[in-house]
Amino acid sequence: MEKEIDEGLTDIKSKDAQEKSYLDLKIQLANLMLRECSFCVRACRVDRSVGELGWCKCGRSFSVSTLFPHMGEEPELVPSGTIFTISCNMRCLHCQNWSISQRYEKGKKFTPRAMANEVDKLRLSGCRNVNLVGGDPTPWLHQWLETFNFVNTNVPIIWNSNSYYSKETADLLSGFIDVYLLDFKYGNNKCAEKISYAPKYWEVCTRNHLMADRYGELIVRLLILPGHLDCCLKPILDWISSNLGVDVRVNLMWQYRPEWRAHEIPELRRRLTREEMQRSLQMVKDSGLTNFIT
Repeated sequence: MEKEIDEGLTDIKSKDAQEKSYLDLKIQLANLMLRECSFCVRACRVDRSVGELGWCKCGRSFSVSTLFPHMGEEPELVPSGTIFTISCNMRCLHCQNWSISQRYEKGKKFTPRAMANEVDKLRLSGCRNVNLVGGDPTPWLHQWLETFNFVNTNVPIIWNSNSYYSKETADLLSGFIDVYLLDFKYGNNKCAEKISYAPKYWEVCTRNHLMADRYGELIVRLLILPGHLDCCLKPILDWISSNLGVDVRVNLMWQYRPEWRAHEIPELRRRLTREEMQRSLQMVKDSGLTNFIT
């Protein structure tokens, strides 16, 4: 039916209004997942619907740090109505938003209906989209789906994530998310486990990038880490070029700074050198990628 409507073969106004939608189905499935939580790859299987807590320590209801029109995102996204939810399903020792991701902030509680009101206000204030971030939005997928059942404005949705979410979550995101803004953090599992406590990161991250590319618009973020050009950046660039194509949008990010517990990893105790910046840029060019920014 969607294809017929897009091609002008069917007028949506001629269709009878339905009591339930595809979004209602996604909400129901997400709430079932909440009872044996498997939104991320860790699959703690705790019953968050009754207050049990897993790895991310998230309960049932939204906990929000801040929300505001953000001008610091990729140029095609700004102003972006960015909503920072508390907590994360990874534990990156160098996290730039560690007070949010590691729950040093308690955050403010929101119901989905109240959050929908905030989304509408961001859109009506001139934001081009609503940007779901954190921490990471993954633990709160059930709340985000329900929120958009109450949103009244037509607003593109950005999934701004670390890419460490389950296949079931990826399935629920398909058809719901417009733009995937995904981190590609590591080029191997050894670095991912050492720095972010994220087993099987490579397999999970590559799968989710492929699904994002299939179901929405994709922007890939590469935060360059000191001392990780050969072990991480090189294999990431090779994989992107071979599997996503040379025209995929890529943001080469040089703004790393030592934060939180970065001092525990010797090579992460410093910022990038000018030589590392120049070499990373050359590596991107050598990979054949044509649609990148720095």
